[in-house]
Amino acid sequence: MYSAIARNKRNTWLILIGFVVAIAAVGVLAGWLAGNNWWITAFVLVFAVGYATVQYFAADREALALSGAVEVSQADAPRFHRIVENLCISTGTPLPRLYVVDDPAPNAFATGRTPEQAAITVTTGLLDLLTDRELEGVLAHELAHIRNYDIRVSLVVFGLVVAVGALSDIVMRMAFFGGGRRGGNNQSQLIFLLFGVVAAVISPLVAAVVQASISRQREYLADATGALTTRDPEGLASALEKIGTASQPLQRANTSMAHLWLADPLRPGGMTRLFATHPPLPERIERLQTIGGRF
Repeated sequence: MYSAIARNKRNTWLILIGFVVAIAAVGVLAGWLAGNNWWITAFVLVFAVGYATVQYFAADREALALSGAVEVSQADAPRFHRIVENLCISTGTPLPRLYVVDDPAPNAFATGRTPEQAAITVTTGLLDLLTDRELEGVLAHELAHIRNYDIRVSLVVFGLVVAVGALSDIVMRMAFFGGGRRGGNNQSQLIFLLFGVVAAVISPLVAAVVQASISRQREYLADATGALTTRDPEGLASALEKIGTASQPLQRANTSMAHLWLADPLRPGGMTRLFATHPPLPERIERLQTIGGRF
């Protein structure tokens, strides 16, 4: 587990640096295609650095706002607080802020940059569907994301997915509406327009692949860590079975934060296996049952 935590911390900075380098390269290419208008390159680079910095500190609040989460006190949700407090005591984890989303779809996610600044969110559908034993398994899974620093890497990915969408939109607008005012021949203008279209189409796909590849292994690790915490892998396996049976899309599902949730929050069949942000529930359940046989 400690190697996973160290790897996640390292990956956070690698993702941030890689994002800035990649966007800078796109800016250089865009400036060259626009007739050596290097102000475009400068704009893209400043935007990338500024956006990456802002997202690092603000992405957790954005995720909570996008999901419609509302913070709850112990008086508002005593069962939720009691189970999380017991798990935090047993693992020595700081007590996170607790949020609830009013949505019948059973799901949950954890967010934050560090364990001291973390939050756990569950839907009303999850609280209504699961027994205490099953809910404990799910919350142990979310605490595992916090303890393993998955929340930091996931938030960075969330922020960068949003940034890629914004940048591709900017490039598309520049390609369509800036072409008539730029100097140069029609061929260079056509190349820049094609670049804008390709960037708008390809960038979200690349972001989705990165989002999915980062998320899948972290779900397996959080399942295993949560099972070791509760010493009850069958509890989480039972919860995942119920969630799979009652599977339905969230009312406020957002593709940019799909990888944060316990189970895929999007409409079934809406994404291919290549872009799925979560491993299949049957595979996760099978792994948990295998772990259960060793206790």
